[in-house]
Amino acid sequence: MKKLPIGIQTFSEIIEEDYTYVDKTGMAVDLIDNGKYYFLSRPRRFGKSLLVSTLQALFEGKQELFTGLVAHDRWDWSIQYPVIKLSFAGVARNVADMKQDIHNILRRNQNRLGIPCERTEDIGGCLQELIERTFQQFGQKVVILVDEYDKLILDNLDQVEMAKEAREILKDLYTTIKDSDEFIKFSFLTGVSKFAKVSIFSGLNNLRDITLDKRYATLCGYTQNDLQTIFSDHLQGADMEQVRQWYNGYSFLGEPVYNPFDILLFIDSDFTFNNYWFATGTPTFLIKLIQQQNYYIPRLADLRVNSSLIDSFDIDNIRIEPVLFQAGYLTIREVNELEFGGYEYGLCLPNKEVTISFNDLIIQYLTDESQFTKTKSALYTALKNGNMAAFKHTLTSLFASIPYNNYVKNTISSYEGYFASVIYAYLASLGLDITGEDVTNKGRIDLTIKLGNNLYILEFKVDGSGNALEQIKQKNYQQKYLDKGANIYLIGIDFSSAEKNITDFAWERMEN
Repeated sequence: MKKLPIGIQTFSEIIEEDYTYVDKTGMAVDLIDNGKYYFLSRPRRFGKSLLVSTLQALFEGKQELFTGLVAHDRWDWSIQYPVIKLSFAGVARNVADMKQDIHNILRRNQNRLGIPCERTEDIGGCLQELIERTFQQFGQKVVILVDEYDKLILDNLDQVEMAKEAREILKDLYTTIKDSDEFIKFSFLTGVSKFAKVSIFSGLNNLRDITLDKRYATLCGYTQNDLQTIFSDHLQGADMEQVRQWYNGYSFLGEPVYNPFDILLFIDSDFTFNNYWFATGTPTFLIKLIQQQNYYIPRLADLRVNSSLIDSFDIDNIRIEPVLFQAGYLTIREVNELEFGGYEYGLCLPNKEVTISFNDLIIQYLTDESQFTKTKSALYTALKNGNMAAFKHTLTSLFASIPYNNYVKNTISSYEGYFASVIYAYLASLGLDITGEDVTNKGRIDLTIKLGNNLYILEFKVDGSGNALEQIKQKNYQQKYLDKGANIYLIGIDFSSAEKNITDFAWERMEN
C-alpha cells in the first residue's frame, strides 16, 4: 500500500515519494479555464495548502508530476508561468512582527524568482514591483497564490485592535493584486474565514467566491467514493458506517466530504475513533465569544440563518454563527428558498467528532467540570431506560457540583438559559438526536430528545415563572410526535436562581 501523506502539504513530495493522493487536478484545471480571480474558504487542515501547491506545480509546468492524473491531458505544458506564492505560517502578535513576516515572504519570492525589489520598506509597493518586474523578466503573466491569507487576523482576534491593524496591513497588500491586473494570469486566495468586502477585501472586490459553489464543493476534502476506492486497502476491516458518522458531514452545497486529517490519522491509529482534527486547535476564542455574547447554547441544535449571516463577518461586529461555520464547527444541513427572496440555511454540527468534542468543551466552560464521563454515562443510561428518577437525581447532583462562580460569570440570557445550556451540552455530547427550541403550531419546545424508541419533551422554568409540565400539556407539544410510535415522556423542570438547582421535576409518560 502507498504511504499516508500525514502532515505533507507539498504536491511534488507526495507524487515523488509515492504517497496516497486524491486527484483534484481536474477541478483545478476547471478553475483556471473558467476564471481569473478566486477566493476559497475552508476549515483548517482541510487540504487548502496542498491545493495551492498543486496549482503552483501546474502553472510552473512540472509535467512529470502529473502523469496519470486528470490534468495531464488537459493542460498546455508548452507554457510555464512565474508564480508568486504568499504563504502565512508563523504567529505574529504585534505590528512589527506582522510586517516582518510579510517582508520575509516577499524576500523568499524574490530569491526564488531571481528578482530583487527596490521598494523594500513599502509592503504593497514591493509586491507591485515584484509582479511587474516578474512579468517583464519572464515574458509571461504572473500567477498569485495566497495560502492562509487571513492568518495574521485570526491569530489576533482575541486582541481586537491588533486584529484591526492586521486587517489594514493585509488590505494594503491585497489591493496591489487588483492594481496589477494587466500583469496577472491567475490569482487564488484561500483561508479559514471570509471577512466582509468592506474591510479586508475592499481593495480586491473582483474576487469570485467559490466557498459555496457546488461545482467545487469537493475541491478540498475526501468524498465517500475516495474512501471506497483510493483508500479501500487502507480501510479494510474498518466499520465504514461508524467512519461516516464520525468524520463525514461537511457540506458546502454539494456532496458532503470528510476532513482529510481525520481519515489519515484514523487509519494510522489502527482504526481508533478519536477527535483528531478537533484536538489540533482548541477554539478558545470561540468560547470567549460565547461568553461575551451570552450565547444560548441549545440554539445550535436547530440553527437557521440567512445567507448573509454565514457569508462573512467583520472584526468590528463579530457574530458567532459565521465564525462557527467557517471554522468547521457548523455545516449546512439544508437550504430553503424563501418566498420573498433569498435563502435560509439550516446549520448543524457536522459529525460525531465535532458534536462530542465541542459540547465537551462547552461543558468545561459552563461548569468547570473536567471529569464528566460518569455524569454523561448516568444521563445516557437513565434516558435509554426511561428511568426518570435516575435522570432527576443525576441532574440534581450535576448542578450541586457546579462552583458558585460559574453561575456568576455565566449570564446566558438568564438563569433559565444557563441551566438549559448545561443540560443541552451534556446531552448533545452523548451524540443524541436533539432539537433545541423545537417549533410546534402552539409554540416552541425547549428541548426534544430522541434515544431509541424513547422521545423526551423538556420544558424549563426558573423561580416559579410558570408550571413547566402544565405548559407542555396545555400547548399539546407532544402532538407532532404522536404518530412516531415512540414512548413519549413529558418533563417539566423548575430551577431556582437562589438555590442554583432543580426545585421541581414533574413528568408523565404517554403510552404508544
